[in-house]
Amino acid sequence: MIPSKVKQLLDNQAIAYNVTSVPRLVAGQGRCGASHVVVVMLEDEIGRLQVLFPADHLIDLGKLEKLLGRSLRATPCSELRSICQEHGLDALTGLPQLTGIPTIVDSALYEQAELMMESGAESNLLQLTQDEFRRILREATPLDATISVQPQEPVMSYLDQDVAEISAAVKNFTTLRIKQRLEETVEIPPLPRTAQRIIKLRVNPDAEIEDLTEVVEEDPSLAAQVVSWAASPYYAAPGKIKSIEDAIIRVLGFDLVVNLAIGLALGKSLALPKDMPEGHTPYWVQSAYCATAIDALSSLIPRASRPEKGLCYLSGLLHNFGYLVLSHVFPPHFSVICRHLEANPHASHVEVERHHLGICREQMAGWLMELWGMPEEVVVALRFQNEPRYSGKYANYARLLYVTLRLLREQELGDGPAEEVPAEMFEELNLDPEQARATVAELAQRRGEIEQMAHVFGH
Repeated sequence: MIPSKVKQLLDNQAIAYNVTSVPRLVAGQGRCGASHVVVVMLEDEIGRLQVLFPADHLIDLGKLEKLLGRSLRATPCSELRSICQEHGLDALTGLPQLTGIPTIVDSALYEQAELMMESGAESNLLQLTQDEFRRILREATPLDATISVQPQEPVMSYLDQDVAEISAAVKNFTTLRIKQRLEETVEIPPLPRTAQRIIKLRVNPDAEIEDLTEVVEEDPSLAAQVVSWAASPYYAAPGKIKSIEDAIIRVLGFDLVVNLAIGLALGKSLALPKDMPEGHTPYWVQSAYCATAIDALSSLIPRASRPEKGLCYLSGLLHNFGYLVLSHVFPPHFSVICRHLEANPHASHVEVERHHLGICREQMAGWLMELWGMPEEVVVALRFQNEPRYSGKYANYARLLYVTLRLLREQELGDGPAEEVPAEMFEELNLDPEQARATVAELAQRRGEIEQMAHVFGH
């Protein structure tokens, strides 16, 4: 089924089409790659226009600005919803006759023999021949408005290459005076003292609850955050949580508090960005979603093959730490990236960031975690969380983070396009996909409690 207004328009113009049901977008490939049409609405003070382009391309706002002499940005999601509701649509179709909005068609679409367009119904696409596509879009303006996304080769030996690529980006995109060592050039703060002490406790087999309590209580704001986390409705602990010791013994346990405290201490070491993509999930909310979900999923893996739960939890808390590093090192370019993430909702942030800077936030996070001497399992998880083909040391930490983030997106939690999780990822983790999805769906029912927990840390 397709919306009645769309059917009427196509029938009135005698457009031949088929309706097909296809899975949602997979980042970087699209449902049908180059033949799938993405529709994005942009605007400025002059007005709105919509751009149609292949799913394996990115809109380049700078390119559009040069071609059109306009400073465009993505139309806010709330306004898109209003436009769709007005026309009885679940999603924009790209048909200019329906909305009356001026339309640009990227030239690359004219190279495809057959095209898949949004029908306006969430689960169905319109299948059109090139001739029919040209007929229905005869009033649109053809323009070379995008850039092609090239698939990245999997990286195995990464650290030296990452340092070289980050150094090149710093040299090309900042005015920083280049020094002998990268960490001196970008002026990254040292690992917080509290985190240093807790990391030492973590690897000390003789460490006791009193040792951890003493370290955490030296940082009053950190202590308050840990107590608030334990006291949240999510854990439903009986009675009042009065102290760090209480939080450890009665609710969270030694291992979780160690990793929670490290994650919180690191998260406070860099400021939250002032700019962010419109509709973006706040940093600490994403962290809370991911940490609680990966903790629950790790429990489903048989003990013999299970990654260490505490390090999984820490990886979840810190999974988006590269976002903070990116905004710290490249402030003006970070805003440009935010605008391009808004204009390319079908694409992963990795593609957008690598197009603009030649690096991505995962490289920044992996480099800094290594520099700070964090556990190698966490370094690998953060660095390769978006690379399903990585098969090196500690790959299961990265795989579990990859699966967690995509299952959260299936529940519309967190940011990024919908992506299918390859069946082999579940097999490699020894994780049952149905059980995993049911577990994350249960967590999604408690999103209010998780967000309440997270807001303690964002203020």
